[in-house]
Amino acid sequence: MDWSEIIDNPHLQDLPFKIEQDRYGNIVMSPASNRHGELQAEIAYLLRKLMPEGKSLTECSVATPEGVKSPDVAWADAAFLAANRMTTPFTTAPEVCVEVLSPSNSAAEIELKTQLYFDAGAREVWTCGADGGMAFFTPGGPVERSVRCQGFPLTIG
Repeated sequence: MDWSEIIDNPHLQDLPFKIEQDRYGNIVMSPASNRHGELQAEIAYLLRKLMPEGKSLTECSVATPEGVKSPDVAWADAAFLAANRMTTPFTTAPEVCVEVLSPSNSAAEIELKTQLYFDAGAREVWTCGADGGMAFFTPGGPVERSVRCQGFPLTIG
C-alpha cells in the first residue's frame, strides 16, 4: 500500500496505535500508553510556547527510503509549512523531530529513525524517555541542549 491508501483506508481509522510504514510498504503499528500521550502533548505544547514563530505537529508523516515514518512531535517554521502543508507525506522532514520512547522501541530502531529524519532534512532529533528525560541530537551527534530551542527543559512532565 502507498501512504495515501493507508490514510484513506476506513479500517485503519481511529486505531489506538501509531501507524508507520517500512521500506517494503508494510504497515508497522506501535501501541501507545497514556504516559506516552501525556509526554507527546507536553512536548508539543512547550514547542509551540517556546518557538511561536512556527507550529508544533503531532504524528506528521515523513517519506524516507525506509518507508513513511511519523515522529511523535515535530516543529516546523512558517516557511516549511508554506511549502509543505498540503503534502502528505512530507518529502522533507520538519526542522525538529521528536520520538517519545516506548518499551517496544529498540535502540537500533531509534538510531535508524534519527538518521532517516536527518537524511530527510531535520536539523535536530530529540528523544524523550518514559521518565520525561530529554536527549538532543544534531547531525553531528548528541548535544547537551537543543541548539534550536535552548530554553527547552531537560526533563518534562
